[in-house]
Amino acid sequence: MKRGVPPSHMPFYAQAPNRHSSPASTSRSITSPEIIGREAVLLRLVGGYTVHPRGGLGSGRKRVFRVFGEHEPGHKLLKDFSYSLNMIIPHDISSLGNVRLAVALPIVLFALGVFRLISRVVYNIYFHPLKDYPGPKLHAATRIPLSRMITSGKAHKRLAELHKQYGPVVRLGPDTIDWADPRAFKDLMGHSKGGGGMENYKDPVNAKYKPHSIINSGREDHARIRRVLAHGFSAQAMVNQQPLIQAQIDLLIRRLHENCDDGGKALNMVSWYNWTTFDIIGDLAFGEPFGCLENSDYHPWVSIIFDNIHAGVWRNQFQRYWITRPFARWLIPKELKNKTKFHNDMSQEKVQRRMALGESRPDFVQSMMMKEGPLAMSKPEIEQTADTLIIAGSETTASVLSGVTYFLTMHPEAMAKLAQEVRTSFNSEQEIDVLSVQKLRYMLAVLDESMRVYPVVPMGLTRVVKPGGDYICERFVPAGTRVMVSQWPMYHNDKYFAEPDSFIPERWLGDSRFENDDKAALQPFSFGPRNCIGRNLAMSEMRVILARVIWNFDMQVADDSKNWTDQQLFGLWKKGPLNVRLTPRKTV
Repeated sequence: MKRGVPPSHMPFYAQAPNRHSSPASTSRSITSPEIIGREAVLLRLVGGYTVHPRGGLGSGRKRVFRVFGEHEPGHKLLKDFSYSLNMIIPHDISSLGNVRLAVALPIVLFALGVFRLISRVVYNIYFHPLKDYPGPKLHAATRIPLSRMITSGKAHKRLAELHKQYGPVVRLGPDTIDWADPRAFKDLMGHSKGGGGMENYKDPVNAKYKPHSIINSGREDHARIRRVLAHGFSAQAMVNQQPLIQAQIDLLIRRLHENCDDGGKALNMVSWYNWTTFDIIGDLAFGEPFGCLENSDYHPWVSIIFDNIHAGVWRNQFQRYWITRPFARWLIPKELKNKTKFHNDMSQEKVQRRMALGESRPDFVQSMMMKEGPLAMSKPEIEQTADTLIIAGSETTASVLSGVTYFLTMHPEAMAKLAQEVRTSFNSEQEIDVLSVQKLRYMLAVLDESMRVYPVVPMGLTRVVKPGGDYICERFVPAGTRVMVSQWPMYHNDKYFAEPDSFIPERWLGDSRFENDDKAALQPFSFGPRNCIGRNLAMSEMRVILARVIWNFDMQVADDSKNWTDQQLFGLWKKGPLNVRLTPRKTV
């Protein structure tokens, strides 16, 4: 064999020494542990060749191609690149000496890194199973644009732009697809086709930090937890819980009268609604309110909940990349990490205090504590589910109330119609309760329209397609693909709703202008077996609060809040102050 002419596609360092060669040639075998250590890195990166325990090199039979599997398109490219290195680098690296090797090795490793990056980009765009799905080439090449979009606070606007350009399905990342198509709700989140099999499961990155909660638990655990909680969210439970709910709403109305200055002072309704919904869910979940309304201020826990959600958005993105994953805990600002720890500690403390009470009251922790046998919930499940209920049962409800108040004050004609309905449907304020508000037809239309124009979860929650793949909107989606159904681009699409950016409650009341609207597209509480278990409670709570406020006050939005919906999005809306002047209603 001639020097410098190795066998086809066999890197020089994998050639076995010729046992018949002269002493001069065999004396050049690599024996330096330092050199072997550095070369081992190169060998594993380029060809996956192993280092023999005694210092010799060999190809063995095992190759660990880190860049591509043997059957991927880049496999041959890697072999060609390995052969090219063989032509460029001298056969005997040890002859270069430690100094020259120390200089050459970083260059080679850098070249390999660049090659890996370029190869992966080419693969993602032209060879990936999702290559035929429409979307920007840059989004197909790398996940970075998607991460930038999510952390920018403007994901909802960018999503709407992409769907307007590419249609109802868009490839947002190498392995991520987003639908703005109502059919996708059933295909992606509905019951398993045929009544059996697997569901498309939750994204493991999202589920990592709260694996035992009702949102992130597996199919069987989710069904068990949901059965435990079902009684607490039943119609009968709402009747039993009504005294707790009404007590907090009574306090809200009293505080608004005390602070409104007969309309001379604008009140931040975002804060008042947040305080009310947190106090209600605190009482229903833990057996005691947070005291926000009592003190007309945020409880320390309540004040940091959105910061905790914001930190979770960044943490989630850091976990998506191998290069940032080990450093995720250090990349998040210390202040946010401290708030996250405080949030988790407070959640555990609240659950422990409620469990220590031992008394029977119609709250959610009681429902979780009383079950035994197959339905019994573990302590982590109780703690994490209670934490989920606090956020889902307060922040989202307060967002809907804030949104509907904004749209009503910006549309006086709608406000007048709703005020007329509320004030003529009851003889006294005491008649307004969780049952009587169900007859307010225009109010329901107002709430539906507000949740359409201003959905509380604008961007879809990620699911991962089950093994074997699935068909979504009549298109096959490979197993392992991350998929979403985003509400904002769907609800603001004239394909599904006429005049999609306008607040018009009449679209839900049979107005002929909107007869072609796809009403079933509105799914503010999600869809399928994992839809919001607290939907009935939330709707009743919102109706009673809104009816009581409108019964008592005339409302006018302050000038500095007329662009209130121009907000940032970090999982949930980052709501600014909604300043509204409340004038006590003059009754005859």
